[in-house]
Amino acid sequence: MIQRLPLYWEFTRPFTLIAPALGMLSGGLTALGAGEPVTVTPYRILDIILGTLMAAVLNGASNAINQIYDLDVDRVNKPGRPIPSGRMSIREAGWVTLVLYLIALGLALAVNLECFLIASAAAFLTVIYSVPPIRTKANAILANLTIAIPRGVLLKVAGWSSARSILEADGEAWYIGMIFGLFLLGASTTKDFADMKGDEAGGCITLPIKYGPTKAAWMISPFFVFPFLLIPLGAFQGWLTGVPWMLYAVGFGLAAWGAYTVSLILRDPEELARTENHVSWRHMYLMMFAAQIAFMASYLAKYLGWA
Repeated sequence: MIQRLPLYWEFTRPFTLIAPALGMLSGGLTALGAGEPVTVTPYRILDIILGTLMAAVLNGASNAINQIYDLDVDRVNKPGRPIPSGRMSIREAGWVTLVLYLIALGLALAVNLECFLIASAAAFLTVIYSVPPIRTKANAILANLTIAIPRGVLLKVAGWSSARSILEADGEAWYIGMIFGLFLLGASTTKDFADMKGDEAGGCITLPIKYGPTKAAWMISPFFVFPFLLIPLGAFQGWLTGVPWMLYAVGFGLAAWGAYTVSLILRDPEELARTENHVSWRHMYLMMFAAQIAFMASYLAKYLGWA
């Protein structure tokens, strides 16, 4: 068993665990400074830490179950992964996946009931994304929805719940989650262009397959800009309670960054299908990281009285 741990670690696709962990941490620290700031206690800090770990483990479970049901796709697109390479059996992968889900939900329950319920909903969406007969991954629109909701909307709300009740949020947690969810609704498609051959072989009709690379590129472009304009709008309306000038800078700055990324996408949409890791995919990840850190900074600055 111990000798297999490095393989299990590889199976979770560890690089992809950073974004959800950061999103959960950002959600919790954002909640500390929202509205009327709460008192920071060791228990609150512990809950945020447990929630951050939970988000990473849950994402690992999602990656794992996806690889089980994406075997035909990965044989074409990612033949070096543990299952298609023959280093891990489907049965072993199933047990590892089950353990990861149980650990994630156990950590969520250790935080509080709200976090557990939100994490359970997110876990359910990750299952139906991959597992037949629903397998939303096979449907271009449903696939993006079942990525955006758990990894965008619910992740931020779960993070918030690790620091304070979402019932006290007056919709602020959901508004923040909606911003990230809308971004992922379009931006998550950037990973699909290079995988068209394998996805088509596996029966996954992604946006680039259904509409072609050029039309799909135009379809996802607004989602790199519009969601971030909701940040200054929320600050102006009082829906977001971080430091206003920081929120304005974040929103307009990310929208400008998104517009630049769109220019890279639309310059040659067919290139997205020819390049394994197109530059727009890297920008998408970096924009997500920057947005998580910026939200956290804006609300912590308010909490600490720095601005």
